[in-house]
Amino acid sequence: MATKQRSRQRRSTHRDRSPRYVAPVLDPTWQSPYAPTSAERHANHRAVRDFAFRRRMPQTVVISIVVGGLIGGVAFVPWLPIIGVAIAGLYAWELWRALQRAERQGRTLGASLAARFDAGGTAKDQERLTTVIDRLSATFGSSNLRAVIVRDEGYNAALVPGARDTFVVTDALVRDFELIELEGVVAHCLARQRLGLLMRESLACVSGANDEARRELAGVGATYRADEVAAAAIRYPLGLAGALRRCADQSLPTSSYFASPDYDAQRWIWFDVHLDRMEPDPSDLDDVILRARALEEW
Repeated sequence: MATKQRSRQRRSTHRDRSPRYVAPVLDPTWQSPYAPTSAERHANHRAVRDFAFRRRMPQTVVISIVVGGLIGGVAFVPWLPIIGVAIAGLYAWELWRALQRAERQGRTLGASLAARFDAGGTAKDQERLTTVIDRLSATFGSSNLRAVIVRDEGYNAALVPGARDTFVVTDALVRDFELIELEGVVAHCLARQRLGLLMRESLACVSGANDEARRELAGVGATYRADEVAAAAIRYPLGLAGALRRCADQSLPTSSYFASPDYDAQRWIWFDVHLDRMEPDPSDLDDVILRARALEEW
């Protein structure tokens, strides 16, 4: 009797250990942490207006005091508030125009940047670059991009906003980089566009502000974030990491644009924003060595 009872218990235990079907639970609100969000893009667009507004802050304070005084003088002169409201309206219109000018100002970078270089690259280089851009444009939701190869021995590239966004790349990069590395560079620049970074970065290059203000406007660590988006899209972070390693290991000629004061003012639009840096800075999210290590550990 005891033997039969133990046999039934073993069969029961065996049945309990059999695999069971578990229905999948899908979360419709889930989003990849590497995908750009509308809030992220909106914040990058708003940074341009915030910068322009801060530059007008002294005038805004003065106008506010004057208008407040005029409105407060209604007890003495009844028509003073009318003047105050008129001044406030005119200044609000001028402030709005200043914000619009700030958004357009960054689009002037393309012409000045193109004039700084001579044309470079061969017909084969141009075809190779155009093929990579066309293949990745659909992935990042971009279209109508113009590819320009310029003559310089520094490894760098930039996607410059304008009436038609232009991808500018040095002939040294196209010549020396492997195809998968070139793909990583193009993907990074398209990721900046997808994140809404181009306008704030280009304005940082032409604003005439000091170094710290330009860095803040461009977005501290923005290149690191663009690396994440790019690597997730092309699904091969080591290609982008290899491109960053090449940038870190190159010897920059003194005749290069990237060793000139122009680059110092316009660095924030470029793939390697610190190409002229002699020693790596592991505390800087925009440093190419740190960016490469992060991708290699992904």
